[in-house]
This record gives sequence, structure tokens and C-alpha cells, in this order.
Amino acid sequence: MQILPSKNLQQLPGSNVPILFGKGSLQFLPRELLPFGSRALVVSDPGLAAAGHVDHVMQNLAHAGITAQSFTDLSPNPTTDDVARGLALAQLFQPNVLVALGGGSAMDSAKGINFLLTNGGQMSDYWGVDKASRPMLPLIAIPTTAGTGSDAQSAALITDALTHRKMACLDKKVLPRFAILDPTLLITCPRPIRAATALDALAHAVETSAASNRNETSRAFSLSAWALLCPSFGAYVQLRESPDDRDAMLLGAHLAGAAVENSMLGSAHACANPLTELFGLNHGIAVSVMLPHVIRFNSALPENHYSDLGESPEALIDILYSFLAASGIPTRLALHDVTPDSFEKLAAAAAQQWTAKFNPRPMTPADFLSLYQNAW
Repeated sequence: MQILPSKNLQQLPGSNVPILFGKGSLQFLPRELLPFGSRALVVSDPGLAAAGHVDHVMQNLAHAGITAQSFTDLSPNPTTDDVARGLALAQLFQPNVLVALGGGSAMDSAKGINFLLTNGGQMSDYWGVDKASRPMLPLIAIPTTAGTGSDAQSAALITDALTHRKMACLDKKVLPRFAILDPTLLITCPRPIRAATALDALAHAVETSAASNRNETSRAFSLSAWALLCPSFGAYVQLRESPDDRDAMLLGAHLAGAAVENSMLGSAHACANPLTELFGLNHGIAVSVMLPHVIRFNSALPENHYSDLGESPEALIDILYSFLAASGIPTRLALHDVTPDSFEKLAAAAAQQWTAKFNPRPMTPADFLSLYQNAW
């Protein structure tokens, strides 16, 4: 799958999100946004505001005659409280288009705001699939990390501020109308965020390649993402990347997200969410620590479900451990302050996760318990 930088939107086969990809492509935001509206709410985070990216976007929109308001009061794992604050601002400002500038927190928060601004209620009303009844505002996605792939997905992942349960709200109406992939935005991304988000992107490529409901489209995206991410990963997370590496990482993360949108994930993501809920472990780190153990569990099947990536399960595990080492991330849960007395609770929660249903080898709570024990 060859995707070249372009000054115009490109529609990738199998993806419902057109992209504008290439160095400097952010400058074309006003041109592409205007057909959708002239009052834009820009949802971002404090780090990007401090780095000047939010002001840059706001100025470009203003020069094009677009009235814009920014909202940056977000936490790294967006909660219902974050969405509520953004919703209050949106109700006062009354935008007719949303711009999500950032990583998963900005993307998910913008989608959450969109759900409630257009359909009312609370986030728990949309936990599940296609729960919204009314159309939503156009959303433009501008990723600043090579990570979540939310810019290619119709899901908002919002944590309930009271219960700490992560709610996956999936609805095609919240899918971005287009995404701008400008690799220069990755330059200011700090190393810890690079590592955690890039590991998440790799996990997307791996888990979608083996998902029980994978299809030809998702398989093509999984392989293309893997092929882009692997050669550039080490240089990128160690802050010694070339412009070509940034291109590969940003595009690879988007394609991995498109793979998720066309299929689903697996038990590594099912294991990760409870770790985030109970211990606050970063999502990308939690997924990448658990993924080798999930691969080993799935390798008991007669078929190599990861064969699309051109690796045996053991070789794949070795590659993932090398990426964790390059990122400076400990591979054991014990080194992330996870305690063994939580394993029963973690396993019960993991077995209830939506993504667990798509693991190639069916899993029981006892299987999840063994995974946590092996990872400790």
C-alpha cells in the first residue's frame, strides 16, 4: 500500500476517513474545513497549548475568517469530567465543526463532546455500538502522536470519573470527516509519550492481524502499518529519527487505527483497560507489557494467526521485547507497581471487555488470571 504526500485529500481503499498527508499539510486545514462550517471548537491538551500548536491552529483559522474557540483542559486519560467541561464551553460557543488536535485524549474528548452536544444525555448512554440517534457535528482529526489511530476510528474511549470504568462508545456518526497527517507535529512530542503511543500503534497492528473477525481490508492495513512502524520505531522513540521516520510512524499509526476500525483488537487490550482503571498504568504501556503473553497464549492454536506479519509467534515476541527495551519500559507488571492481590479482580474485569470477544483463542477468567501472573 503506497501513500504519497499530497496537497489534496486522499481516500484510502477500505477507509472511511480521507487523509491529507505530508510535511506542512496542517496549513491546508482552513481550506478543507470551510465546507463543513465556520465556527470551530478546537479540542487539544495543555502540552500542545504550551508547545504553541494550539495558537498556530487558531491563528490559521482566524486568517481564513473562521471563528474559533479552544478547549485544552484535558487529562491524559479523558474522563466524563473532561467531557463535561468541554461540553459546557461548546454549549456557550455553539460550534458547527469540531477540530481534535492531539493524541488519543484530544480525539476521544472531542468525540465525547460531540455525542453529548448533539444527542444529549451522558456518556454512559452511548457505551456500546450505535447508541446515538441524531447526526453529529463534522469532526476533523489532527494527530500529534504516532499512536492511538483514533483519527481513523469511530470510537470514543471515555473513563467514568466515578467508577473508573473505561467506556467504549462506538458510532459511525462520530467518525472524522477527514484527518490531517502532518509529520512535523511529531517533532515536539516528548520521549515518554512517543514510546507509550508508538507501542500502542504496534499493538494495534499485531492484534488486528490476528482478530477473529479480521477481513481482507483489515489485514492489508495491519500489514502496511507493521511494515511502516517497525523499521522506524527505535529511532523515533530515542529521538534520533529522520523526516522519513516521522512520515512512517504517523502514517503507520493511522493505518493501524484503520485496521481496528475494519476489524477489532484482542486480549492484550482487554488486559490493559483494567490495569489503567485500577493502577493508572498508561494504556500503551499496559497493552505492550501484556501483548507478548497474549501472543504466547494464542500460539497454542494449530494455526499461526499472526502469519500476515511474516513472523512466528516467538519471533514476534522477541521483536516486541526489543521495542520495549528501546523504549526503556520495564516488561514486568511488578515493576509498574501492580500487586498480585489484584489479579483476581483484574482477570474478572478483563474477561468482560469488548475486545476479548475477538481474540483468536477464546479466553476464560482463569486464562486472564494466568496472563497477569505470567506478566508479573
